[in-house]
Amino acid sequence: MPKVSSITRVLEIIEAVTYASKPISPLELSQTLEIPKPTIHRLIQNLVDEGFVAVEIGGGIIPGKRVRNLSVELWQQRLFFNERQMILQKLVDETKETCGIGIPYHMDMIYTNRAQTTLPLQIYLPVGAKSPMWCTATGKLYLSQLPVSNRRKMLQSLPLSKFTKNTIVDIDTLNAELDHIAETGIGIDNEEFISEMVAVAVPILDKKSRYLASLYLHAPTIRVSLDELLTHVPRLRTAAQDIQTLVYELQN
Repeated sequence: MPKVSSITRVLEIIEAVTYASKPISPLELSQTLEIPKPTIHRLIQNLVDEGFVAVEIGGGIIPGKRVRNLSVELWQQRLFFNERQMILQKLVDETKETCGIGIPYHMDMIYTNRAQTTLPLQIYLPVGAKSPMWCTATGKLYLSQLPVSNRRKMLQSLPLSKFTKNTIVDIDTLNAELDHIAETGIGIDNEEFISEMVAVAVPILDKKSRYLASLYLHAPTIRVSLDELLTHVPRLRTAAQDIQTLVYELQN
């Protein structure tokens, strides 16, 4: 059997940790990747020191800051940028409202792509802006995709500050809301982040149907109600599928 290089093993660890649906233990990595325990612990420590992975309090391995930064850069890279923007612009043309893509970044959501409506009343959340997870359509959609135990742990780590009178700050109530979003696959912001703004979001998935990002549509309530915005969900899902096709090309 040919000898596997340390570089290959390091990349395999980063890939396994990134794709894992929950924090993964060093033992699981050792068994899955067939890497001896002493070697896996040494490589993990090196990756922790360099910021590519991090260790949770319980000992589970999660993506580190440099991997999270890389995920943002991949969404913002020029490859397929024009195609992605054409899909978003078509969605704006159909719905007449602003749309974009948000991805989880540490404890926030960050906007990586955006197409703006030409209508006079607009809500400006530019590319690179961050927003809280617990009161946005993009963030609530992401939280709903997490395993229940991971979600509860995440909610306990979030500040759950109240931005508007509609912001849900009670964990049990928020969990019930996230359960509903998990069933429908539609993230909803009913004036929870910004007063007089509503938003909906659907997931963008990878080839294995794992969550990658949230595709959102938002609008001021003076022009569109939440129920009216929800009528655009089929168009959102079509656009998400078109973006997924671009993602699949990257994964081949």
